[in-house]
Amino acid sequence: MGTTVATNALLERKGERTLLVTTKGFKDTLKIGNQSRPSIFDLRVQTPGVLYEDAVEVDERVRIVREGEKEGEMQGGEVVTTQNGEKVEVLIRPDLSAVRADLEVYYKKGYRSVAVVLMHAYVYRDHEEMIGSIAREIGFEQVSLSSHIMPMVKFVSRGCTTTSDAYLTPGIQQYISGFLHGFDEGINDVEVLFMQSDGGLAQMQDFLGFRAILSGPAGGVVGYACTTFGHKRPLAFDESEEEAQAGGSEDRWPVIGFDMGGTSTDVSRYDGTYEHVFETTTAGVTIQAPQLDVNTVAAGGGSRLFFQSGLFVVGPESCGAHPGPVCYRKGGWLAVTDANLVLGRLLPSRFPHIFGPNADEPLDVDGT
Repeated sequence: MGTTVATNALLERKGERTLLVTTKGFKDTLKIGNQSRPSIFDLRVQTPGVLYEDAVEVDERVRIVREGEKEGEMQGGEVVTTQNGEKVEVLIRPDLSAVRADLEVYYKKGYRSVAVVLMHAYVYRDHEEMIGSIAREIGFEQVSLSSHIMPMVKFVSRGCTTTSDAYLTPGIQQYISGFLHGFDEGINDVEVLFMQSDGGLAQMQDFLGFRAILSGPAGGVVGYACTTFGHKRPLAFDESEEEAQAGGSEDRWPVIGFDMGGTSTDVSRYDGTYEHVFETTTAGVTIQAPQLDVNTVAAGGGSRLFFQSGLFVVGPESCGAHPGPVCYRKGGWLAVTDANLVLGRLLPSRFPHIFGPNADEPLDVDGT
């Protein structure tokens, strides 16, 4: 299965309320970002938003020991050899009682999802695991540790990826729970797999938020790659069959995928191999994980239409399948589908009478 639940939650910013736990002095690092300027001549710079609502700083610090560093160059901390053989110097160990007190405060405020991102956790994960254990004991339902989610260098990318997992995974779990609720016990004997953003499959229990952002679009890429690629290229204008064969009519032409849904539109390309990227920015959020190279914009058939400050605005809010656009006759909002209906791009006569409260009426052109 593929799903756009995570994609839509990210585009519409409707994920779980998330708390960030990070090393003291670094709580604003994800807001600062990497200071990249994609549009360098744009005078109106818009910094990407973050997915967490609040942050807790933990007074902890480790330092990676350089190769060949002598004992006299140490800073007085305990030197520990990590699982991958690297040495780190633990300068400050976290005060777990203080961490517990801080987390309990935010738990009482209603937070149930937490992302733990500490400096150098990609090489030394002990401090994150201590904090994660305390968060679970308190009752946090979703605990995402950067050392488990994406143990790689680049604090900003690792932090954004971890917060996206904490932000999106609860919604994914709720979706899976609702899906399973529609079956009897026999579903336990069936292998249910979900499409990940990289085009691979994952068991239900391993289907995480940060790997599900392009789940639906990735399924579309794999689908059209298997069904459309490999056909003979069409004849060019005034080209004969003989000329085509001489020029190689068996050549496989690359295929472009255009996948428009209710909330987003996804564009991709396939030329015989799946194109992967390992760091992408979707809806202003940088994700450090393997993904198929799919470009997503927050505009689909259900994207709502607004008139704000003298301008027409599309999305990113979606009217959803229920109540849907105005033309669905369910008291919905104006959406891209309504615009296409008024412009004559949708022909009501070609649609069945399945709209309205009783699902027996045509599209409502006059209402739109």
